[in-house]
Amino acid sequence: MKKTFLLFFVFSLSFSQNYTSYFTGNTNDVTTNPQFGVCLMGGASENDNAMQWFLNLANGGDVLVIRTSGSDGYNDYMFNQSGVNLNSVETIRIENASGAEDPYVLQKLSQAEAIWFAGGDQADYVSFFKNNSFENILNNHINIKQYPIGGISAGMAIMGEYYFDALNGTITTPQALSNPFDSQVSLGISDFVNIPFLSNTITDTHYDNPDRKGRHSVFLARLQETTGQRVFGIGLEEFTAACIDSNGIAHIYGEYPTYNDYAYFIQINCVENNIPENLNQNQALDWNVNQEAIKAYVVSGNLSGTNSFDLNTWESGVGGNWENWWVNQGSFMSQTSSPIDCSNLNLPEFENSTFTYYPNPTRDVLNLSSVQLIKSLTLYNILGSAIENQIVNRTNYQVNIKFLERGTYFIKLEFDNGKEEMIKFLKE
Repeated sequence: MKKTFLLFFVFSLSFSQNYTSYFTGNTNDVTTNPQFGVCLMGGASENDNAMQWFLNLANGGDVLVIRTSGSDGYNDYMFNQSGVNLNSVETIRIENASGAEDPYVLQKLSQAEAIWFAGGDQADYVSFFKNNSFENILNNHINIKQYPIGGISAGMAIMGEYYFDALNGTITTPQALSNPFDSQVSLGISDFVNIPFLSNTITDTHYDNPDRKGRHSVFLARLQETTGQRVFGIGLEEFTAACIDSNGIAHIYGEYPTYNDYAYFIQINCVENNIPENLNQNQALDWNVNQEAIKAYVVSGNLSGTNSFDLNTWESGVGGNWENWWVNQGSFMSQTSSPIDCSNLNLPEFENSTFTYYPNPTRDVLNLSSVQLIKSLTLYNILGSAIENQIVNRTNYQVNIKFLERGTYFIKLEFDNGKEEMIKFLKE
């Protein structure tokens, strides 16, 4: 870290009512080497241990807090009370869309080692920060620089590839379940924040106050209908945090067992015919699928964040239990269940008896050896989306997987006798 003379003070500047800045720390910018990570918090108040985890990723740099209401509450908390050495903390309250594109705001956004979105109204965040220079710099911070990002409540609500934008106001679970096409079920799709490990995912906050499992289920049903993809979700109770490291492992912070602080990792079940039985305007949602429409991994958060969930595979975790969720004519239901099994990827199940593949897990290549001539193959990701097709016409073949990110993948093989088979492998 570049050393500079350190001056501690706080000041507030307001410019033409477009934004207000609250600054604490050293006004000389520094350049550090942050680590990538994503910190999500449920909404009632900050989890101190999770916040410390997040701030440490900044590696002593400058933290920028973005909000559209409130004032400087984070400055002293992060700079003086967190126990983490930082160069500065600046809170900028954006008053309107013009404020989001002010040169000063964009400069501070581009210079920040870590960015934190406070709670508030996600409708303001969508209205002010989407489809402009602010969004471009924000996604550059996340995906090009690979610097840390985080948020609480509304700040968490915008973090997924899909998001509840609240542009028509909020909606309760009973309202959503009774009419999934209520105008207040307003969802954004693949057009705002782009965060690794949160693709095809929608978050929801304040999960236990009020209960939001039902409305989150509606979000998944609506998004599946629109995108044609299996959809995933992360829900956090009010005092719970999920900190996603650079390897895609979400560490859950809370105060369990003193309090029932839980995180919920939900996904449309990977079974055949997993669409709702009734998803229509002005009619209660009916999504049963043999009482297993949605699979949920429910995991408690503790002080050390040792319980976790793997967002590479969405199949394994530590310290949690699996549940089945379904909706019976507008009534949300759940029960304990066995772990999810996506080995067939919602595609026909084949017997693997005519060939071998190795090593598994693998890092660089996957070797295929078959008695029958392999005509072609198709590579799929965990979401069921085809990545690429390859013409093979061999009995022995090496599949190059160096370009893939860590996670679970599938290959469908087509043989010259017309048969097909499916294999599953893990890229390390």
